[in-house]
Amino acid sequence: MKAVLHYRASAGFRAMLDGYARTAGIQALVVDEFDDAAFTREIADAEVLLHVLKPVTAEMIAGAPDLRLVQKLGVGVNTIDLEACRAAGVAVSNMPGTNSQAVAEMALALMLSVLRRLSYLDPLTRQGQGWTPDPDLIDGVGELCGRTVGFVGYGGSASRLGTALEALGATVIYTARSAKPDLPGRFVGLDELLETADIVSLHLPLTPQTERMIDARALAAMKPGAILINTARGGLVDEPALVSALVSGRLRGAGLDVFDQEPVDPENPLLGLPNVVVAPHQAWLTPETLDRSLAAAFENIRRLQAGEPLLNQVV
Repeated sequence: MKAVLHYRASAGFRAMLDGYARTAGIQALVVDEFDDAAFTREIADAEVLLHVLKPVTAEMIAGAPDLRLVQKLGVGVNTIDLEACRAAGVAVSNMPGTNSQAVAEMALALMLSVLRRLSYLDPLTRQGQGWTPDPDLIDGVGELCGRTVGFVGYGGSASRLGTALEALGATVIYTARSAKPDLPGRFVGLDELLETADIVSLHLPLTPQTERMIDARALAAMKPGAILINTARGGLVDEPALVSALVSGRLRGAGLDVFDQEPVDPENPLLGLPNVVVAPHQAWLTPETLDRSLAAAFENIRRLQAGEPLLNQVV
């Protein structure tokens, strides 16, 4: 069996993949996401595609007649043409939970970075001017303790972070499809969350129902001086409306690991705002997450070979 990992993998990730492949007795190749010619060549006789971020299109599926499984290394399947997979008889699986710890920690890092204005202080310090910042800066920093953090979506990453935030002295509220009495925090409606939270953190998939849910109306409903954190999907947020809210001072700042267009356009106005901390969709990406992800992927490859039901099958 041949599997193709479509990703610009680090040396450590490649070594990890090689180890799992040797144990499973299969051929596993890595193809850079930007090398279209190599991908077209290698996917032509592959049975498994290990998908990370670059969209899986109907054209890709059509060029892979032997393909049996698209295995998402992560949770969101909005980057996969599910209908094309279904029509071609290609299974699609994801792996909820493998990246929960990493995403929780990145969301926390973004919260702290925005609150403490690290995107402003880091370059200033490197330039030798860290001891002469804008004296008004102190009015724009703060602590998590005593603040209310609201989670929109309360799955694995958000609920893990909720426990840590309460330990730091924050109040946790959340909105989800239903209340989760065994988890930290208080269940509220979205409107109450937006009006109450000092920090709003997004943790839900991108669907037709959630697309642009954080629009101009939602941003206007947020508490003045609030912070928006997004480690989920860029399409959840109306970016021009967010720019307006940040420039006007309606929002204190934002921490963004995801964007509507990825890779993010260097001309995106969000990148030029001093009250925004950004990262390139890396919240999930740690060696620990990759190890958990490959373990899940190769379990599904074993199941595929054995004719057993796949784990977390979406299509």
